[in-house]
Amino acid sequence: MTRPYDGHVSGAQWLDSLSPWPREGFGLERMRALLAALGDPQDAYPAVHVVGTNGKSTATITIEQLLLSDGLSVGSTISPHVEGWSERIRVDGAEADFEEAVGRVREPAERIGATQFEIVTAAALAAFAHAGVDAAVAEAGLGGRHDATNVLRTRVVLLTNVGLEHTDVLGDTVEAIAREKLAVAKEGAIVVLPDETYAPLVAGSEVRIGGPHEAAEAFVGHPIAADPQVSLPGRLERREGEVRDGAHNPDGVRYLVERLPPGDHTVVASILADKAVDDMLRELRRVGARFVATRSSSPRALPALDLAELARRHFPLVEAVDDPGEALARAHELGEPVLVTGSLYLLGDLAQAERSASWPA
Repeated sequence: MTRPYDGHVSGAQWLDSLSPWPREGFGLERMRALLAALGDPQDAYPAVHVVGTNGKSTATITIEQLLLSDGLSVGSTISPHVEGWSERIRVDGAEADFEEAVGRVREPAERIGATQFEIVTAAALAAFAHAGVDAAVAEAGLGGRHDATNVLRTRVVLLTNVGLEHTDVLGDTVEAIAREKLAVAKEGAIVVLPDETYAPLVAGSEVRIGGPHEAAEAFVGHPIAADPQVSLPGRLERREGEVRDGAHNPDGVRYLVERLPPGDHTVVASILADKAVDDMLRELRRVGARFVATRSSSPRALPALDLAELARRHFPLVEAVDDPGEALARAHELGEPVLVTGSLYLLGDLAQAERSASWPA
């Protein structure tokens, strides 16, 4: 439910007060009504739709950069954010004016009762139309079929990968989940898949095998020579002596571990209680023997002591430090490189603490 907007409250604060989950269940009715009230901005440009379990944000921005290198004006939207809401809406490779974008959709969003994610998605699509972009690249939020992003003039769909996630909503097998994600492939769209596994789910569509580069080339219809190196907060984010990544399920952790620079890492993590915690810890043990358990601000996060107890099944050296900032400092004392992971909430807490520390008193 959308709460009334107070003009003295920023768009970001307003969004923070809303639930990301629809009270009446998933569906596109509210989103279509909101966009109709805005003049259907999503019809002003063709789009690349990025779906999958892991790696979507990096893929989305890689495609953005490839299309920019080809001379197009590009809007892109990713989720979730780590350091601030403004990360979610970009025009031509830079963050858009987030307050202006949200303000543009506020009145109809309040009237319709749009959810947090529907509002941000509509704000992004309207901002792209306002900027007159040639193309949009949109990362799906959850699944695909009923996701608020499934309203686009989709020219290309990219599936990054498929793992077990949100099984209560998307299905309890990877094939069922893949079917929900690939439901965004509209008639005439080119579908780029990592391999042939799920090609039968998009019978009738042109299928190409590849990743972000192939998706961008499918969109423009010719090769693109650029090779952009993308860095995003919380996605294999490299800092001095540490890496931060918001992997929060076993497939995400496996994806991270396979791409992590070599080294004997000290792992500092917070994990939500409803995740496959033991499977995540088993994967994390592959990168180091030292583990510092902490607790993010999410009410669903495991207490640090409980997480430490579970970690002792896998790690020879385990400590529990409740405060995320103190936990990170302790991890650096135990030995670099440090891997910070397990929850985007944890990365957000650290980013917020760092911003606060940098503000003048």
